[in-house]
Amino acid sequence: MLSSAILTGLVLGGTYALVAMGLTLQYGVARIMNLAYGDIVIAASFAAFVLFSALGINPLLGMLLILPLGFALNWLIYAILLQPLARRSRDRGRLEGDSILATFGLLFVIQGVALVIFGSGFQSYNFLAVPVNILGTIVAANRLLALVLAVAFAIGLFVLLTRTRFGTVIRAVAANPASAPLVGVNVDSVARFAFALGGALAAAGGVVISMYLTFSATMGVVFTMKALIVVIMGGVGNLMGALAAGLILGLVETLVSTYIDPGLTLAATYLIFLAVLVVRPQGLFGKATS
Repeated sequence: MLSSAILTGLVLGGTYALVAMGLTLQYGVARIMNLAYGDIVIAASFAAFVLFSALGINPLLGMLLILPLGFALNWLIYAILLQPLARRSRDRGRLEGDSILATFGLLFVIQGVALVIFGSGFQSYNFLAVPVNILGTIVAANRLLALVLAVAFAIGLFVLLTRTRFGTVIRAVAANPASAPLVGVNVDSVARFAFALGGALAAAGGVVISMYLTFSATMGVVFTMKALIVVIMGGVGNLMGALAAGLILGLVETLVSTYIDPGLTLAATYLIFLAVLVVRPQGLFGKATS
């Protein structure tokens, strides 16, 4: 029973981490607090649902279409809606405030379109819902695949950011956007790319979620809040922090739901979040500021 709960928690935590990694990029590099982030996740879930249910396209193959669309959509969102705000708001605090207002409105646009097309009911589809025995513990194959995909995307993003020249540029903009132009870095272009890449990761998270969870058009705000908690717990802009915080959150929620009461999972989430803020305000992997 315990091993099953731990595996389930790791799957859920890996999904949270995958979803939060995209928001880490968007906020850490582009300085955009994207309140519509969770609705991009749900939009990708619906896209995977349509491709599988209507066209019979495997969600793994569907990623080849959904991820580039997620990248392109977020590129356009940044270029049309957010880049003018970034250029006008040279002060970080003002940009965060403006982006919150702008993406709050975008949230309702995406959610409204999803409600018109799909209604307010929950949706799901049957993909790899077969039992797999892992060291005596039975877990659904789709959940195991979700964990593998989350780890694979995390490793891929880590390699991109730490082992490539462009990753170094992204980290430089995240660390000091004011100084980056002094060495020939186009901050606007890097921020736009990072925002779009974050959107592609949101789309990946949406496809993974659709494989083993039910979802609805109004669930976007839930994933936005979970991603924000993970980002802040792990340390803003810290990839490994997001991974660790996501796994912790998934394990806590699953263990509380299994052994105490499902109704207390949200309370446990916020207690862990508050505890981290009290002990380490900069996050688990964040650096203290003087």
